[in-house]
Parts: sequence; C-alpha cells; structure tokens
Amino acid sequence: MTDDRTFVVIGGGLAGAKTVEALRERGFEGRLVLFAAEAHLPYERPPLSKDYLKTGEKLEDVFVHDQDWYAAHDVEVRTGTSVAAIDRDAKQVLTDSGERTAYDRLVLATGSSPRRLGIPGADLEGVFSLRTIEDSQAIRAVLVPGGRVVFVGGGWIGLEVASAAREAGAEVTVLESLELPLVRVLGPQVAQVFADLHRDHGVDLRTGVTVDALEGDTSVTGVRLGDGSVVPADAVVVGIGAAPNVELAKEAGLDVDNGITADAVGRTSDPDVFAVGDVANVEHPFLGQRIRVEHWANALNQPQLVAAAMLDQEGPEPELPYFFTDQYDLGMEYHGLGNPDDEVVVRGDLAAREFVAFWLRDGRVTAGMNVNVWDVGDAIKALIRSSSAVDTGTLGDPGVPLETLT
Repeated sequence: MTDDRTFVVIGGGLAGAKTVEALRERGFEGRLVLFAAEAHLPYERPPLSKDYLKTGEKLEDVFVHDQDWYAAHDVEVRTGTSVAAIDRDAKQVLTDSGERTAYDRLVLATGSSPRRLGIPGADLEGVFSLRTIEDSQAIRAVLVPGGRVVFVGGGWIGLEVASAAREAGAEVTVLESLELPLVRVLGPQVAQVFADLHRDHGVDLRTGVTVDALEGDTSVTGVRLGDGSVVPADAVVVGIGAAPNVELAKEAGLDVDNGITADAVGRTSDPDVFAVGDVANVEHPFLGQRIRVEHWANALNQPQLVAAAMLDQEGPEPELPYFFTDQYDLGMEYHGLGNPDDEVVVRGDLAAREFVAFWLRDGRVTAGMNVNVWDVGDAIKALIRSSSAVDTGTLGDPGVPLETLT
C-alpha cells in the first residue's frame, strides 16, 4: 500500500537528520521533507569545538549524511530555507519565500542559539560565539601563537575552545562569574579539577568576576571588568550558554517552557507535532522529571523515540543523559543527571586526573563521570538504573569492580 502522508522536519542539525533516518529505517514510505536554514546539509556540532576547530581538516566528517544518502532514501532536503511560520489549522509550514508545504505530522528540531552579551561593545568585530561551521572557521583564524584570546564564560564549549587556543599557542584568559567554572554542574570538588587543568596549561582563569563592556572602536581591543580593570584582547569568545529556538513553536500556539514541552516520546501539545533535540523539554520516565538536554548524544538517540511515536510504533527506552569533553590530555564522559549539592564519592586520583566520580542522593547513584578511565560507562549506567543504595566506601574503592555493586 502506498503511503500518501507527508512528514516534515524543521531543523538542519543532528537531531533533524537522525529523525528522517529513523523514519525511513522504521518503514515510513511517504513524502519526507527536511528544512535546513543553513546552506549546509545537516551536520554534527561537537567537531566544531574539537577536531575541526583545531585542524580545519576533514569538513566532510561533520555531515551526518552526504547528498547521495538523502537521494537514495528519497528525502527532500531544502538547505538555505528558513521556515517563517506554522499554520496548525491548515497543517502547513510557510517558508520565508512564501512557499507552503502541507504536513500530516511535523517535527521541530530547531535547536538552540548562543546567548548574546547585553553589554556595550558586544557587536564589535572580533567577538565570536560558536554554533556554526562558519563560527568555527572564524574562531580558528584567531587562534594563533601570541594572540590574546579572552573567553567570557567557563562552560563546556568555552573551556574546549580555550584548550584549543592554548594548544595553538595563544595567550588565553577565561572570565567566569562564579567561584569555579562548571560548578553549577559538577559541584566544587570536581569543578576544581577543571580549574586546575586550565591553570596548569597556562590559562589565566579569573573567577568571581563581572564583565561590564567590550572596548574598541571597530574591533575589540579589551574586556572591561566590574572593578574597572581591562583585559587586553585581540579576540573575544562568548560562551554564556544557549537558548532554545522556540519562536516558531510559540507563535504557533504550542506549549513552551524552557523549550517546547513534550511527553517522553516528543509529542507536543499538538498530537501531530513533535519536538526533538536541544529544543525539546521532555518527560523522562526513569528520572521522573522533565529535562531539556543540549548534548550530542540526545540529538543522536532521541530521534528513535520520536520516529517510533510518529509511526504509532513502540520505541526504545529513553537513554540516560550523556555528554563528553576533550580538553588537553583530559577525556571525560558523564552519565546520568546529578545535582551539584549531591554527595560526591571519588574512586581514583583527582590530582592525577584519572578517576571516576559519583553523585549520590539518599545513598543512590544519580550520575557518574569517568575522567581518563575508560570502559566503565555500562557499569555506571547500571548503577544509576538500579536505584539501589550503595556503600560509599565500597563505591570509592578502585579494587572493587563496579559491576559487582549493582
């Protein structure tokens, strides 16, 4: 039987590309249209702050699929095309050029956008944020020996780019408003590891500071702090978080609250509209709360749940949150959803940056992070999913295999 339905996906990132892939894998034979605002085919973003940023090589590796794949799977990819509005009554999307495309079911994979500095000088030349291929290319051009690069914000992206800048020989200053970078995610004990890491690699890390203005005539020359001092800068990279791109959803009358609110399989307040990836604030059955995750693994895995629901099929169990980072000689993976106020148990050597840290609430593991320790991810996830109380002394003992604790 021929399927005469049309499914439309709005968003040219990993989540959008994986959604159309999952729909075809699960047997959808109808018309499939993907709108990508950028001129590129859908691509992954982690390389933009990692390998591609450092080398500028193998750009082809960032793309989820090449043009031949979309042609072979009969996916209409409209690159360089922005969707201006969603008409839910008519079940159509309207592009900036005035084209209308009817849909039976719609997926919003609109992602997120970097937050901007709301201070004088924020629009000067030489001020960057990182979201697109072009952003990565522009930042790489200023990561030169002796160049003075100032980072406003000490989050994951900022610290990854800061490490690339130091490896390129730039003079790096990181300005963080809190007492430690990443402290809201990791808590003070583990966040200190990352502070020490960057200082040990020559970064001028300044914490507890405020930024009042960026100075310069046409190009940035410095960052003025709250105490009146000025940090000289040839370039400034802003990494103060991201905001979900909810404008289309909000104007269409969908429920929005820190992203597009959706159930566990991505279904929004309109049963024929789904949300996936950075923009989706979804119910998580295991965690028992609504979460919005801006990490690569979420965009990779969540589309399987959404595609199954769109086809009225049973999908897989939602994955636990996961993210990773590479900075200098430190590699890290994080599973679960801890709270910086949770009890922290460490097995291994914090000072040597070779350890596994666990976050516990009421004696139960909520999250685990392995730093330069590998092949423990499955055991960490099993500990979290077991919801069993664990003995902290045993948990912190490297001589006790993690697999025996569940």
